[in-house]
Amino acid sequence: MDDFKVQQVKDFLTYLDTIKGMSPRTIKGYKSDLNMFFKFLLCNRKNPTDIEQITDNFISNIQLQDLHNFIKYLEVERGNGANARSRKISSLKSFFEYLQRMGRIENNPTINLEMPEIKKENPTYLTLKQCQKLLKSISGDFKERDYCIITLFLNCGLRISELCNIDIDDIQDDILTITGKGNKQRSIPLNDMCIKSLKNYLKVRSKDLNKIKDKDALFLSKNYTRISTSGVSNAIKKHMKKARLNPNKYTPHKLRHTAATLMLKYGNVDIRSIQEILGHESVSTTQIYTHVDDDMLRKATSSNPLNVEV
Repeated sequence: MDDFKVQQVKDFLTYLDTIKGMSPRTIKGYKSDLNMFFKFLLCNRKNPTDIEQITDNFISNIQLQDLHNFIKYLEVERGNGANARSRKISSLKSFFEYLQRMGRIENNPTINLEMPEIKKENPTYLTLKQCQKLLKSISGDFKERDYCIITLFLNCGLRISELCNIDIDDIQDDILTITGKGNKQRSIPLNDMCIKSLKNYLKVRSKDLNKIKDKDALFLSKNYTRISTSGVSNAIKKHMKKARLNPNKYTPHKLRHTAATLMLKYGNVDIRSIQEILGHESVSTTQIYTHVDDDMLRKATSSNPLNVEV
């Protein structure tokens, strides 16, 4: 991406970072999507413009048909599914809305750009027995660390970036303070198992205090630096294999799904509480976890007070 020199996009990415407080990973996604769009435009113009010379006037002349051609290219040439195309459309919409708000273009060509229809599917999650199997399978040199990581995922529904960014000072008594999307903070009460796994891990962590390079970081890599998202993913993949669970199906984000599902299924927790714990801005996002299985449906109908002969 280092060769990407469209000034308007640079300004937009700076806005996402400094004003919106988006994560580096999210900003990288926007950058990739917009990079691809402008390179597509230039390759399909009769008189290509050097990418460094793209002006506000050039962008003002982008039409809805240009956007449709790009979406078609994503589908046919790159094999992008509905979800991938939808993400790129969201990037384009955000970018053009920003330019219009800043007064750099008069008309926004994405206003009538429709999202592809996406089939709604229930989130993939581990059953309670699978969770217990996974936790029992954890072993190795980083047993205490990995047990604590997976315990927090399964009990607190954290995003992987949130978990990696936890500092020791973020834990006060039984409250974990998480900095989520947009630098918004939320507090999550830790249950007994979370506290126990944290204490066990911190005992091990304290043995090598003089080697630790990132003193504030809670979770450390084998190099004594803050653990990375790839480090967490690799650790979870390893333990999934040990537990004979599909590591490609049950990713760290699926552990977040699992936490939400188990809280709803076994905890008699209302949807607003789940929204607060997960850090969702809108309750509509949380509602994907309200899927129920056949046993819950049977329980619901059986508990009806009219389920008696009159």
